[in-house]
Amino acid sequence: MRMWISLLVLCLGLLPALAATQQTSPDTPAIITLDWTLAETLTAIGHPPAGVAQIADYHSWVGKPILPADTIDLGLRSQPSMELMAAMNPDLLLITPMFANMANQLKAIAPVVTVPLYDPQADTWQTLVDMTRTLGHMTHREAAAQALIRDTTTMLDAGRARLRGCGPLLVIQFADDRHLRVYGGNSLYQHVLDRLGIRNAWTGAVNRWGYRLLALHELAKLDGRVVIIEPVPLGTLARLQNNALWRGLPVVKQQPLRVLPPVWSVGGLPSAQRFAQLLEQTVCKP
Repeated sequence: MRMWISLLVLCLGLLPALAATQQTSPDTPAIITLDWTLAETLTAIGHPPAGVAQIADYHSWVGKPILPADTIDLGLRSQPSMELMAAMNPDLLLITPMFANMANQLKAIAPVVTVPLYDPQADTWQTLVDMTRTLGHMTHREAAAQALIRDTTTMLDAGRARLRGCGPLLVIQFADDRHLRVYGGNSLYQHVLDRLGIRNAWTGAVNRWGYRLLALHELAKLDGRVVIIEPVPLGTLARLQNNALWRGLPVVKQQPLRVLPPVWSVGGLPSAQRFAQLLEQTVCKP
Protein backbone atom coordinates (compact mmCIF):
# COMPACT_ATOMS: atom_id res chain seq x y z
CA MET A 1 0.00 0.00 0.00
CA ARG A 2 2.80 2.43 0.89
CA MET A 3 4.40 1.78 -2.50
CA TRP A 4 1.21 2.75 -4.35
CA ILE A 5 0.75 5.85 -2.20
CA SER A 6 4.33 6.90 -2.97
CA LEU A 7 3.76 6.35 -6.67
CA LEU A 8 0.55 8.39 -6.57
CA VAL A 9 2.35 11.25 -4.83
CA LEU A 10 5.13 11.10 -7.41
CA CYS A 11 2.73 11.24 -10.33
CA LEU A 12 0.70 14.08 -8.79
CA GLY A 13 3.88 16.06 -8.25
CA LEU A 14 4.83 15.57 -11.87
CA LEU A 15 1.45 16.52 -13.33
CA PRO A 16 2.53 20.01 -14.50
CA ALA A 17 5.58 18.59 -16.24
CA LEU A 18 3.61 15.72 -17.73
CA ALA A 19 1.01 18.13 -19.06
CA ALA A 20 3.75 20.14 -20.73
CA THR A 21 5.04 17.04 -22.53
CA GLN A 22 1.56 16.35 -23.89
CA GLN A 23 1.11 19.82 -25.39
CA THR A 24 2.68 18.83 -28.67
CA SER A 25 1.83 19.12 -32.32
CA PRO A 26 2.60 16.70 -35.16
CA ASP A 27 5.72 18.80 -35.80
CA THR A 28 7.01 18.39 -32.24
CA PRO A 29 6.52 14.77 -31.19
CA ALA A 30 6.99 14.03 -27.50
CA ILE A 31 9.83 11.49 -27.34
CA ILE A 32 11.20 9.55 -24.40
CA THR A 33 14.23 7.27 -24.44
CA LEU A 34 16.19 4.93 -22.20
CA ASP A 35 19.37 5.33 -24.25
CA TRP A 36 21.89 8.09 -23.56
CA THR A 37 23.34 8.18 -27.08
CA LEU A 38 19.90 8.89 -28.52
CA ALA A 39 19.27 11.43 -25.75
CA GLU A 40 22.48 13.38 -26.42
CA THR A 41 21.86 13.41 -30.17
CA LEU A 42 18.24 14.56 -29.82
CA THR A 43 19.39 17.33 -27.49
CA ALA A 44 22.17 18.37 -29.86
CA ILE A 45 19.74 18.81 -32.78
CA GLY A 46 17.39 20.91 -30.69
CA HIS A 47 14.69 18.38 -29.81
CA PRO A 48 15.61 17.04 -26.35
CA PRO A 49 13.58 14.07 -25.15
CA ALA A 50 10.84 14.71 -22.60
CA GLY A 51 12.13 11.85 -20.47
CA VAL A 52 15.44 10.02 -20.10
CA ALA A 53 16.53 7.16 -17.84
CA GLN A 54 19.05 7.85 -15.05
CA ILE A 55 19.55 11.55 -15.71
CA ALA A 56 22.16 12.07 -12.98
CA ASP A 57 24.22 9.20 -14.39
CA TYR A 58 23.80 10.62 -17.89
CA HIS A 59 25.52 13.79 -16.77
CA SER A 60 28.22 11.79 -14.95
CA TRP A 61 29.06 9.57 -17.92
CA VAL A 62 28.04 11.58 -21.00
CA GLY A 63 28.71 15.08 -19.66
CA LYS A 64 27.36 17.23 -22.47
CA PRO A 65 25.05 18.25 -24.02
CA ILE A 66 23.30 18.93 -20.72
CA LEU A 67 19.67 17.84 -20.63
CA PRO A 68 17.07 20.57 -19.96
CA ALA A 69 16.10 21.02 -16.31
CA ASP A 70 12.52 19.91 -16.98
CA THR A 71 13.54 16.55 -18.46
CA ILE A 72 11.77 13.81 -16.49
CA ASP A 73 13.84 10.97 -15.01
CA LEU A 74 12.34 7.64 -16.09
CA GLY A 75 14.17 5.58 -13.47
CA LEU A 76 16.79 2.92 -14.06
CA ARG A 77 17.72 2.13 -17.64
CA SER A 78 17.25 -1.57 -16.92
CA GLN A 79 14.07 -1.06 -14.85
CA PRO A 80 12.33 2.15 -15.90
CA SER A 81 9.04 3.21 -14.34
CA MET A 82 6.39 1.88 -16.70
CA GLU A 83 3.67 3.77 -14.82
CA LEU A 84 5.48 7.09 -15.12
CA MET A 85 6.19 6.62 -18.83
CA ALA A 86 2.56 5.72 -19.48
CA ALA A 87 1.42 8.84 -17.59
CA MET A 88 3.62 10.97 -19.85
CA ASN A 89 1.68 9.76 -22.91
CA PRO A 90 4.64 10.07 -25.33
CA ASP A 91 4.30 9.98 -29.09
CA LEU A 92 7.41 7.80 -29.50
CA LEU A 93 9.58 5.66 -27.27
CA LEU A 94 13.07 5.22 -28.70
CA ILE A 95 15.39 2.37 -27.75
CA THR A 96 18.52 0.70 -29.09
CA PRO A 97 19.14 -3.07 -29.41
CA MET A 98 20.55 -3.04 -25.87
CA PHE A 99 16.96 -2.70 -24.61
CA ALA A 100 15.37 -5.16 -27.03
CA ASN A 101 14.27 -7.46 -24.20
CA MET A 102 11.88 -4.73 -23.00
CA ALA A 103 10.41 -3.86 -26.41
CA ASN A 104 7.16 -5.82 -26.07
CA GLN A 105 6.47 -4.38 -22.63
CA LEU A 106 7.23 -0.85 -23.82
CA LYS A 107 4.88 -1.15 -26.80
CA ALA A 108 1.95 -0.96 -24.37
CA ILE A 109 3.01 2.62 -23.58
CA ALA A 110 3.78 4.10 -27.01
CA PRO A 111 5.02 3.15 -30.47
CA VAL A 112 8.55 1.79 -30.01
CA VAL A 113 11.32 2.46 -32.53
CA THR A 114 14.60 0.56 -32.22
CA VAL A 115 17.53 2.55 -33.59
CA PRO A 116 20.66 0.52 -34.50
CA LEU A 117 23.88 1.46 -32.68
CA TYR A 118 27.35 -0.04 -32.27
CA ASP A 119 26.85 -3.24 -34.20
CA PRO A 120 30.26 -4.97 -34.46
CA GLN A 121 29.23 -6.26 -37.89
CA ALA A 122 28.45 -2.80 -39.29
CA ASP A 123 30.38 0.37 -40.11
CA THR A 124 29.86 2.12 -36.78
CA TRP A 125 30.68 5.60 -38.02
CA GLN A 126 28.17 5.32 -40.85
CA THR A 127 25.65 3.95 -38.34
CA LEU A 128 26.10 7.07 -36.18
CA VAL A 129 25.61 9.30 -39.21
CA ASP A 130 22.51 7.36 -40.26
CA MET A 131 21.15 7.49 -36.69
CA THR A 132 21.55 11.27 -36.64
CA ARG A 133 19.66 11.60 -39.92
CA THR A 134 16.93 9.27 -38.64
CA LEU A 135 16.41 11.33 -35.49
CA GLY A 136 16.37 14.50 -37.56
CA HIS A 137 13.62 13.05 -39.75
CA MET A 138 11.56 11.86 -36.77
CA THR A 139 11.66 15.26 -35.12
CA HIS A 140 11.43 17.38 -38.29
CA ARG A 141 14.92 18.71 -37.49
CA GLU A 142 16.57 17.50 -40.69
CA ALA A 143 18.59 20.68 -41.18
CA ALA A 144 19.94 20.57 -37.63
CA ALA A 145 20.85 16.89 -38.00
CA GLN A 146 22.66 17.55 -41.26
CA ALA A 147 24.50 20.47 -39.65
CA LEU A 148 25.66 18.19 -36.82
CA ILE A 149 26.99 15.66 -39.32
CA ARG A 150 28.71 18.36 -41.37
CA ASP A 151 30.22 20.13 -38.37
CA THR A 152 31.55 16.88 -36.92
CA THR A 153 33.14 15.85 -40.20
CA THR A 154 34.69 19.30 -40.68
CA MET A 155 36.05 19.36 -37.12
CA LEU A 156 37.70 15.96 -37.39
CA ASP A 157 39.13 16.67 -40.85
CA ALA A 158 40.65 19.94 -39.62
CA GLY A 159 41.87 18.32 -36.41
CA ARG A 160 43.71 15.61 -38.33
CA ALA A 161 46.09 18.19 -39.73
CA ARG A 162 46.58 20.03 -36.43
CA LEU A 163 47.10 16.95 -34.26
CA ARG A 164 49.60 15.18 -36.49
CA GLY A 165 52.27 13.62 -34.28
CA CYS A 166 50.09 13.36 -31.16
CA GLY A 167 50.15 9.89 -29.68
CA PRO A 168 50.23 7.03 -29.19
CA LEU A 169 47.50 7.42 -26.57
CA LEU A 170 46.23 4.92 -24.02
CA VAL A 171 42.59 5.78 -23.27
CA ILE A 172 41.36 4.34 -19.98
CA GLN A 173 38.63 4.55 -17.33
CA PHE A 174 39.08 3.24 -13.81
CA ALA A 175 36.73 0.56 -12.49
CA ASP A 176 38.41 0.66 -9.07
CA ASP A 177 41.91 1.14 -7.57
CA ARG A 178 43.24 -2.04 -9.18
CA HIS A 179 41.28 -2.44 -12.40
CA LEU A 180 40.63 -0.29 -15.44
CA ARG A 181 38.96 -0.36 -18.82
CA VAL A 182 41.28 0.26 -21.77
CA TYR A 183 39.54 1.32 -24.97
CA GLY A 184 39.98 0.42 -28.62
CA GLY A 185 38.04 -1.64 -31.13
CA ASN A 186 34.50 -0.38 -31.63
CA SER A 187 34.53 2.38 -29.00
CA LEU A 188 33.78 5.97 -29.91
CA TYR A 189 37.28 6.88 -28.72
CA GLN A 190 38.86 4.56 -31.30
CA HIS A 191 36.74 5.94 -34.13
CA VAL A 192 37.72 9.50 -33.25
CA LEU A 193 41.40 8.59 -32.93
CA ASP A 194 41.26 6.95 -36.36
CA ARG A 195 39.76 10.03 -37.96
CA LEU A 196 42.30 12.27 -36.27
CA GLY A 197 45.16 10.05 -37.39
CA ILE A 198 46.26 9.36 -33.80
CA ARG A 199 47.61 5.92 -32.96
CA ASN A 200 45.98 4.01 -30.11
CA ALA A 201 48.56 2.33 -27.86
CA TRP A 202 46.07 -0.48 -27.18
CA THR A 203 45.73 -2.87 -30.13
CA GLY A 204 44.51 -5.91 -28.21
CA ALA A 205 41.10 -7.54 -28.14
CA VAL A 206 38.09 -5.76 -26.67
CA ASN A 207 34.49 -6.70 -25.89
CA ARG A 208 31.47 -5.61 -27.93
CA TRP A 209 31.47 -2.26 -26.10
CA GLY A 210 35.01 -1.49 -27.20
CA TYR A 211 37.03 -2.07 -24.02
CA ARG A 212 39.11 -4.67 -22.19
CA LEU A 213 39.23 -4.91 -18.40
CA LEU A 214 42.84 -4.96 -17.20
CA ALA A 215 44.59 -5.16 -13.86
CA LEU A 216 47.11 -2.40 -13.14
CA HIS A 217 50.13 -4.63 -13.66
CA GLU A 218 49.04 -5.38 -17.25
CA LEU A 219 49.90 -1.80 -18.20
CA ALA A 220 53.58 -2.58 -17.67
CA LYS A 221 53.91 -3.92 -21.21
CA LEU A 222 52.35 -0.86 -22.86
CA ASP A 223 53.63 2.53 -23.87
CA GLY A 224 51.93 5.79 -24.80
CA ARG A 225 50.42 8.79 -23.08
CA VAL A 226 47.72 7.86 -20.57
CA VAL A 227 44.37 9.62 -21.03
CA ILE A 228 41.96 9.03 -18.13
CA ILE A 229 38.27 9.60 -18.85
CA GLU A 230 36.02 10.59 -15.96
CA PRO A 231 34.11 9.60 -13.94
CA VAL A 232 36.78 8.20 -11.66
CA PRO A 233 35.70 6.29 -8.51
CA LEU A 234 35.92 8.59 -5.51
CA GLY A 235 39.42 8.80 -4.06
CA THR A 236 41.02 6.52 -6.66
CA LEU A 237 43.49 9.01 -8.11
CA ALA A 238 44.61 10.12 -4.66
CA ARG A 239 45.20 6.54 -3.54
CA LEU A 240 47.13 5.73 -6.71
CA GLN A 241 49.67 8.38 -5.80
CA ASN A 242 50.68 6.10 -2.91
CA ASN A 243 50.61 2.92 -4.99
CA ALA A 244 54.16 1.85 -5.83
CA LEU A 245 53.00 -0.40 -8.68
CA TRP A 246 51.13 2.46 -10.35
CA ARG A 247 53.91 5.00 -9.88
CA GLY A 248 56.44 2.52 -11.28
CA LEU A 249 54.60 1.87 -14.55
CA PRO A 250 56.49 3.20 -17.60
CA VAL A 251 53.32 4.77 -19.02
CA VAL A 252 52.92 6.71 -15.77
CA LYS A 253 56.56 7.78 -15.37
CA GLN A 254 57.27 8.77 -18.97
CA GLN A 255 54.67 11.46 -19.61
CA PRO A 256 52.20 13.51 -17.56
CA LEU A 257 48.77 11.97 -17.15
CA ARG A 258 45.75 13.73 -18.56
CA VAL A 259 42.30 13.49 -16.97
CA LEU A 260 39.40 14.43 -19.25
CA PRO A 261 35.80 15.27 -18.31
CA PRO A 262 33.16 12.63 -19.15
CA VAL A 263 32.77 11.56 -22.77
CA TRP A 264 30.41 8.65 -23.51
CA SER A 265 32.46 5.75 -24.90
CA VAL A 266 29.53 4.54 -27.03
CA GLY A 267 28.23 8.00 -27.79
CA GLY A 268 27.09 9.74 -30.95
CA LEU A 269 28.43 12.66 -32.95
CA PRO A 270 28.14 15.15 -30.05
CA SER A 271 30.45 12.91 -28.00
CA ALA A 272 32.79 12.58 -30.96
CA GLN A 273 33.09 16.37 -31.17
CA ARG A 274 33.61 16.63 -27.42
CA PHE A 275 36.36 14.01 -27.35
CA ALA A 276 38.19 15.61 -30.28
CA GLN A 277 37.99 19.06 -28.66
CA LEU A 278 39.28 17.77 -25.32
CA LEU A 279 42.16 15.95 -26.97
CA GLU A 280 43.24 19.11 -28.76
CA GLN A 281 42.79 21.39 -25.76
CA THR A 282 44.23 19.13 -23.06
CA VAL A 283 46.26 16.24 -24.44
CA CYS A 284 47.71 17.18 -27.81
CA LYS A 285 48.22 20.90 -27.35
CA PRO A 286 51.74 22.16 -28.22
